[in-house]
Amino acid sequence: MATNGTQAIDRAAELLSLVVLSDEPKAHADLVARTGLAKSTASRLLAALERHRLLFRDETGSYQAGPLFALYAARHEPLDELTRVARTTLEQLSQATGETVNLAVVRGNAVVQVAQVDSTFMLGTTNWVGVDVPPHCSALGKIFYAHGMLDVPAALARRTRHTVTSPEVLGRQLRQIRKQGYAVTRGELEVGLDAVAGPVCNRSGELTAAIGVSGPTDRIRHGLPALTDLITSQARSLSILLGHEEREAGAA
Repeated sequence: MATNGTQAIDRAAELLSLVVLSDEPKAHADLVARTGLAKSTASRLLAALERHRLLFRDETGSYQAGPLFALYAARHEPLDELTRVARTTLEQLSQATGETVNLAVVRGNAVVQVAQVDSTFMLGTTNWVGVDVPPHCSALGKIFYAHGMLDVPAALARRTRHTVTSPEVLGRQLRQIRKQGYAVTRGELEVGLDAVAGPVCNRSGELTAAIGVSGPTDRIRHGLPALTDLITSQARSLSILLGHEEREAGAA
């Protein structure tokens, strides 16, 4: 029975994904075994992907990502690509909460907020992109501290009466953040401003960004249990979009 167009596209996409997401070149036999395709079908689809420069066959006959991927990467800054991929996640968080949503990365010793979706409420709409925020006062910053992306300084400046200024206390918080998978700040940057953030990992499992939701204390604290679940879920989904594969507990 002839393979229809949709099936062919699905099978070609599966082959392409297996090659591109692999850390090593994939042999023809391995691709056949992983997909369950007939050898002739796999060969035909792989040849088409190779013709269109989506795959490249090395001297051993194994397949790697083709030159089109290198061309695309050369024409797009990594940060631009991150913000593009994250946009849907940020918008989903905004729709679910109505609060200000941010994406942040580390640059040098600073946490830089690189994308934002504004709050739908009049109270809470602040543009944080490019604003210098002490990492120990923000949920986003605590995510990066907790994962070793930033070194905790010996002196922590006080911004409000709620700011954590003791490295020992902050250290205990960071251990809890690593364990629970999210960070919370309560009036530590400004009185009346709370935030929740979660870690975003890349294909190698390394922390590459953080996403966070911030807003007035009354609204954030009222919805905190649901908000932490939402943040961790959306952070996990974005990590998967970036190629991160979660391992089951006990896996090698």
